[in-house]
Amino acid sequence: MRLDKPIGTWLLAWPCFWSIALAAPPGALPDLRMLALFGTGAVLLRGAGCTVNDLWDRDLDKQVERTRGRPLAAGLISPAQAVAFLGAQLLAGLGVLLQLNWYSQVLGASSLALVATYPLMKRITGWPQAYLGLTYNWGAMLGYAAVTGQCDWAVVAPLYLAGVSWTLVYDTIYAHQARLDKEDDVKAGIRSTALTFGQRNKQYMAAFWAANLGLLGLAGYNAGCGLPYAAGLAAASGHLAWQLGTADLDSRPDCWAKFASNTWTGAFLFAGIVADRLLA
Repeated sequence: MRLDKPIGTWLLAWPCFWSIALAAPPGALPDLRMLALFGTGAVLLRGAGCTVNDLWDRDLDKQVERTRGRPLAAGLISPAQAVAFLGAQLLAGLGVLLQLNWYSQVLGASSLALVATYPLMKRITGWPQAYLGLTYNWGAMLGYAAVTGQCDWAVVAPLYLAGVSWTLVYDTIYAHQARLDKEDDVKAGIRSTALTFGQRNKQYMAAFWAANLGLLGLAGYNAGCGLPYAAGLAAASGHLAWQLGTADLDSRPDCWAKFASNTWTGAFLFAGIVADRLLA
């Protein structure tokens, strides 16, 4: 479940929290019960995603130095044991999903196809981070629907696409750790945007940063947000720009540090949304 690396859970949770907060009525805090449910769901779904990933990649992981110690690749557990654990994770996740309205149940269940197939993308496309973005930011729609019973697409569509753009920045930075194992990855047939973008990595990531900024601005405008939201967006966007400006893409520790710092990017935007709703 990678509980020792909670950043993956935070990155899954923040889009949910943003949309829950945006769905709050003027003068109110976000629904605390929904925040708790989605926080629990993020832990469970991220864990299930790791299990699925390790099942798909157990043979690939044996060929790459940084992943040889994973339980399946190292032979510490069997595939049958991993499948049983996955079943338990999904059952617990179903318990969370059933607390939501029917619209959200259908919307939430529809994301499982993305979760199940994401690990295949690194084998067939040089853009697996884009597919991860589609998967990891589903909560940008689901959180709003859980509060209101429907999606306001003028708000959640740009919010979702902004999340995808954000993922293309932070996970490309993360993927540079793999790029430093290029020989292992090429041998194993592992692809990533870090390899696809080549010498133009920062230019591509800057374009996705700009897309993230514009789309978050559009989502906030369509939701009727004001200055507190703009302040939160400025802080989040500034933090992401700092990552791009200072990341040493040839340093594994620095790539990890910049990737892990994205919990603050999400937190800055969430704080801006909460303040905006309270002061509306």
